[in-house]
Amino acid sequence: MKSKFTWIFTLLLAFFIQFSFAQEKTITGVVTDAAGMPIPGVNVVKEGTAQGVQTDFDGKYSITASVGQKLVFSYISMKTQTVTVGASNTLSVKMVDESVTLDDLVVEGYRNSTRATSNIAVTTISSKTIEGRPNANFMQTLQGQIPGLSISTGSGQPGANSTVILRGYGSINGNVEPLYVIDGVPLNSDNFRSINPNDIESVSVLKDAGATSIYGNRGANGVIIVKTKRGGYDSALTVKYVATTSFSKMQSNKYHKMSGQQLLGLEKTVGRGYGASLTDEEIKNYDVNTDWNDEFFRTGLSQNHVLSLTSGSKNLSSFTSFGYNDTQGILRGTDLKRFNFRNNISGKSNDDRFNYSTAVTINFSKNSTAANLGTGAININPVLGALQGASYINPEWYTNGQNLHNWYTTGVGPEGVGYNGKGTLGLSPLMLLDRLKTATLNTNEIKMIANVQASYKLTDELTAGTSIGSDFTETNGINVQAPGSFNSILFQRQGQEFNGFQTDSFAREFAFNMNTSLNYRKTFSEKHTIDASVFTEYYKAHQKSFSAVQNGLDPKVFEPGNGSGYIPFNPDTPNFYVPNVASGKATAGLFSYFGSIDYDYDQKYGLSATVRRDASYRFSDTNKWGTFWSVSGRWNIDKESFMQGSTFDMLKLRASYGTTGNQNILGQSIFSAPNSSRTLFDSATGYGNLPSYQVVQLGNSDLKWETVEQINVGLDFELLKHRLRGNLDVYQRTTKDLYQSTPISAVNATYSILSNNGSLRNSGVEALLAYDVVRTNDFTLTATFNGSYNKNEFIKLPNVNESGIVDDGLQADVVGGSLGQYYLIKYAGVNPTNGNLLFYDGKGNLTENPNPETDRRLTGKAPVPKYQGGFGFEATYKGFFATTQFSYVKDIYRFDYDLASLQETGDIGIFNKSTDLLNAWTVDNRNTDIPSLFVTNSGRDSDSDRYLKDASYLRLRYLSVGYSFSKDMLDKTPFSGIRAYVQGENLVTWSKWRGWDAESPRGADQAQYPTAKIFSVGLELQF
Repeated sequence: MKSKFTWIFTLLLAFFIQFSFAQEKTITGVVTDAAGMPIPGVNVVKEGTAQGVQTDFDGKYSITASVGQKLVFSYISMKTQTVTVGASNTLSVKMVDESVTLDDLVVEGYRNSTRATSNIAVTTISSKTIEGRPNANFMQTLQGQIPGLSISTGSGQPGANSTVILRGYGSINGNVEPLYVIDGVPLNSDNFRSINPNDIESVSVLKDAGATSIYGNRGANGVIIVKTKRGGYDSALTVKYVATTSFSKMQSNKYHKMSGQQLLGLEKTVGRGYGASLTDEEIKNYDVNTDWNDEFFRTGLSQNHVLSLTSGSKNLSSFTSFGYNDTQGILRGTDLKRFNFRNNISGKSNDDRFNYSTAVTINFSKNSTAANLGTGAININPVLGALQGASYINPEWYTNGQNLHNWYTTGVGPEGVGYNGKGTLGLSPLMLLDRLKTATLNTNEIKMIANVQASYKLTDELTAGTSIGSDFTETNGINVQAPGSFNSILFQRQGQEFNGFQTDSFAREFAFNMNTSLNYRKTFSEKHTIDASVFTEYYKAHQKSFSAVQNGLDPKVFEPGNGSGYIPFNPDTPNFYVPNVASGKATAGLFSYFGSIDYDYDQKYGLSATVRRDASYRFSDTNKWGTFWSVSGRWNIDKESFMQGSTFDMLKLRASYGTTGNQNILGQSIFSAPNSSRTLFDSATGYGNLPSYQVVQLGNSDLKWETVEQINVGLDFELLKHRLRGNLDVYQRTTKDLYQSTPISAVNATYSILSNNGSLRNSGVEALLAYDVVRTNDFTLTATFNGSYNKNEFIKLPNVNESGIVDDGLQADVVGGSLGQYYLIKYAGVNPTNGNLLFYDGKGNLTENPNPETDRRLTGKAPVPKYQGGFGFEATYKGFFATTQFSYVKDIYRFDYDLASLQETGDIGIFNKSTDLLNAWTVDNRNTDIPSLFVTNSGRDSDSDRYLKDASYLRLRYLSVGYSFSKDMLDKTPFSGIRAYVQGENLVTWSKWRGWDAESPRGADQAQYPTAKIFSVGLELQF
């Protein structure tokens, strides 16, 4: 009986095992993107387990699963998909990219929509474009990629801020840059040197009023929303390491500086300087020829390392990253070191009713900078030494600050050196070498951004949510002029024993933002969808600053930063060592309530509206509140029956109109101009030396927001099976109630008062195109283009003179003209008779002695570009990939004061010159564009357009070539992905601009820190 039972049990066990194996089977398939291209490295996991695989280079996978079991497909920057296993053994999945495909999520600020149902003008850049690039500031990476967005850095300082202008300048004195929102936290400034670009998932630029009016008082200049990376639910642990090593070098210029012998020969010709004391033979045999570029600039070596971990369970996902960046500037003594930590968590309840997320980043950076850049501080600004240092001066002649000072005061230099440097700035490159070795200028920054979001579905249609965010920034700076430095000794006062100074500065900013919302969303009759929300928002910011200057340092014990060597104040001696201290604090606040409603009919027609009420601390009670609103709509033409069978895969017409406000009426900071509406008094000395009070500011209680009205019409399209895609936008932005000076009666003890008066308009066209030239399984080639045209003009201006002009010296504003239009005397060239400078007077007649009061004219030229954009291509062939990106700017003009200094004849004998002067006018060389070396009207060109130059340029902004290893190649390794690449930034620039860098946000450049040309190699490992 027992034997029979055993036999039956064995038979049943075999049956169940056979049944089990019959239910589990091998599932294979290919994972592709929306364009049908395979995606390697996609996680394929059995739901509720840790069992999973990854797709290979061809997007293929193989996994055993049972019928009815769910497979979860997840990939960073792709929408996670869950698919149920059916009867088929083949299961292929097409994934949706979270940033760039047709039906994906479109960020609209306080809500999201799909691209098909979005009414707004928005451009989104994904992490694919940002990560791995060697830029310390991620905004520099976006240059030339977003139509209508002007990004100009104008500085090679690692981590330097960029000037970001969207759709033209919209204010004279107020903030002109967009609002930045990182993970729901609005930022008070555009300081991103402490932010790790590799953490960024996407950057969305909101442009029209339909997108920005919901931001009310802060959306006047557009909004840039940054989303950082997150993990996906039901995803296995993925570890990714990215390493980049970069080499930076200075871009070339076309100034053609003189060699040592050429400069000495020029000095001999004019009879000034060291060359005037040498014979022709001595000049011929002179063997010092210093390129001061090599002494003040270098090849910068940089490295960047990022380690990230991504994982997710059924109800919890996490993204964690650690970053280290060490960027050496091309200007000696400048660098940036940065440490980053980020942790983003997303969670939900089993029934999906409760959702929450956190985003926390903690960053530390140390920035070493150069002082007085862009100025004529000849003993401080090192770029001046590189630009103008006499090439016959030998850097080896420098020993220390004391010896250099002795040379400067006595004229006796090192043994064997015949150059007499007494009292001359010809020694300035050596002064700058001394500063390079003895000065300290560092800033340490701690920056933390944190956000907590939570929402709960009260019903299937009604959701309550809240978002709490904070932005904390603390900076500590130190500026040291060592006691033994040349500058300290030079400015030593009689009786002063100890020289030098140390300045310590401290600043802390904390901003808190809280948003509470209630959302209602319901679809009626399967075609009518209503999405309505109401919000309240509270914003509060605090700033505290402190600085202390210690005068007098003991060189025997002094060490920068630790306080040793401070000389105490002694009342028995002159006040040499009295410390200077300063302190300040500021508070700012906003309160808002607002709402939005969106109606969609069958994804064919859509209409949206927003309204927002804002209260600002900056204005009096009369104008404290402002109201901003917008309406927008769309027509999905491709959904119409008459479009069936057309070549268009998508065709959408959209339009919007609305208003936004600019409460930052003076500069970018929310703390600026807090009391402009108030009359302020200060203590003073009155009649008979008695204490009294005086008016220091005449307040204007009518002061209010600058208001921007904007209309936008756009067209989004995709055709030829998504092969050609893009959008076109036409817009007009008008800023009213400009914050500027307005004339008043002198009976008020002043001739003007700051008020809201005047209008400025920007109107333009933007285009974005992408075309898949080749699209096969092995080879893809996509060409991209974006471009914009913007016309900037004044509509109304107060305080004009009898000619209808607001005269600001070299620039002027006039109705119908651009902001900052140049107002100059027209330069005519060189007088062939005598070699003097020639100009046109106000009537068009030639003159050598123009009158700036009567002969200046509007040039129609401005430092604001009219055309800008970029183009390039992306190509892949099996594992190889290549990307190029060109950027261009056209119709922009700037003063080139560096060229002016190199062609100036008045300081020959002190500074280096351009070889242009070898073509100077002489009686035997009358047909030339270089005046005589003995020109008698030098300086008359200071109010002219002689050095106003076209700064338009075309630049090979970015080039990358690399290889991704296939899954088959990595089968026997611990890695699921390996990617290696080489890349370059700012490789070639074509421009009429002769200087180091055509890119600049300034109207004039003098001895600025040029941006670098960067070569880098990178490696990405994933396992």
